[in-house]
Amino acid sequence: MREAAFVRQNKEKWIAFEKAINYNAHISPDELANGYIQLTNDLAYAQTYYAESKTLLYLNSLASQAHQKIYKNKKENRNRILDFWKTEFPLFFRQYHKTLGIAFLIFIIASGIGSISVINDDTFVRLILGDAYVNETLNNIAHGDPTAIYKGGSEIGTFLGITINNIKVAFMAFSFGVITSIGTAYILFSNGVMLGAFITFFYTQDVFYQANKQIWLHGTIEISVIIIAGCAGLIMGNSILFPKTYSRRISFMKGAKDGLKVVVSTIPFFIIAGFIEGFITRYSNMPPWLAFSIIGFSLLLILFYYIIYPILLNQSYANQKPGKIYRTKGR
Repeated sequence: MREAAFVRQNKEKWIAFEKAINYNAHISPDELANGYIQLTNDLAYAQTYYAESKTLLYLNSLASQAHQKIYKNKKENRNRILDFWKTEFPLFFRQYHKTLGIAFLIFIIASGIGSISVINDDTFVRLILGDAYVNETLNNIAHGDPTAIYKGGSEIGTFLGITINNIKVAFMAFSFGVITSIGTAYILFSNGVMLGAFITFFYTQDVFYQANKQIWLHGTIEISVIIIAGCAGLIMGNSILFPKTYSRRISFMKGAKDGLKVVVSTIPFFIIAGFIEGFITRYSNMPPWLAFSIIGFSLLLILFYYIIYPILLNQSYANQKPGKIYRTKGR
């Protein structure tokens, strides 16, 4: 690549980073470190192909300033945990909205396949959910309570068991990203097929409305967050397949760190879903308006925190802080 083309492709990124340093803008440590890694990669490229050029001198100077800012001693914020969920994570997650969209698309397609399979083959649901579960549910339907299975066990026991299991599923969806995005896509696909088969099974038994009114009380958050955990796995898997300007090792380390941050963000939501399933879903005789209010609020909570709020917060920071650093495409 010619030097002029190299400068033209990256100058906006460098200028944004330089402004952040000079104006002493508030930048999260992760964001500053990511910008610094991009800068040092560009510096190494310039050292290889544009030795003794003005571009190399400029990048050397900028890297030196950034190094001083990153490694100076700094007091840790006492509200670090609160700041993570309130500011740091939403600002960070905006860049991965497209990856979240891909995870959602895989899951929805798989759900459609599961649904179509049950409609065309009534034995498919037994293959996916198991004979014991299907037989118990059929018995519950015959007794007029399709979701009676959620009433078994103690409230606290159900809450703890479901929460722990859901967190395990989330970490599985993430950890399978270590064998590239294909591993996570498999987890998303298999869970999607299971959901499609599960929901359509109630449709074939003519209790679709009655069952879904209860299932989605906890399922709205539970399923949404499994998809988000799948997004985390795709982030790590994509870092192996598409390292861009990083070495594959550095790209993987960064992708694993970013993906883990996404998974950690889901833990409070899994706790909420477990609480709803343990303490609320079992009341199948609740008024429909209350059930749909809980479902609607749960959906709004997920959409706001993971999609709307990150967009609004990034726009706010972009307007107020001249040193905002944005992710850019690799060379």
